[in-house]
Amino acid sequence: MAKFANVDDYIAALPENLREVAVALRPIVNAALPGSIEAMYHASPTWSAGEAVGKNLVCLMKAYSSYVTFALWKGQLVDDESGRLEPSAREMAHVKLRSVGDIDADLFTGWLKQARDLESIATAR
Repeated sequence: MAKFANVDDYIAALPENLREVAVALRPIVNAALPGSIEAMYHASPTWSAGEAVGKNLVCLMKAYSSYVTFALWKGQLVDDESGRLEPSAREMAHVKLRSVGDIDADLFTGWLKQARDLESIATAR
């Protein structure tokens, strides 16, 4: 995928089915993480709880050919009774979103708030 200056450009360049997922996911993340920094970081849209892009990262979304990955940096530490989060590298966990129907706003909001709080604890150390 090409290099994008901002999240709007990234989303606009996605194929329609993936763009619909990203457009539905983005306001959920922004509402759950007020005051966070939304920016492109390592070629993906990310949200940071820190004072600069890439500091105290909470989550990201990244499009692949048939789905959008929604990942939490400390997702393996998040309480996920749904069992939908899959472990990734280090402490990360993710869920693959193939359609808007895969997005559960209440569930994702709970994950995001937990992930934000975990980053706040890490910042306080």
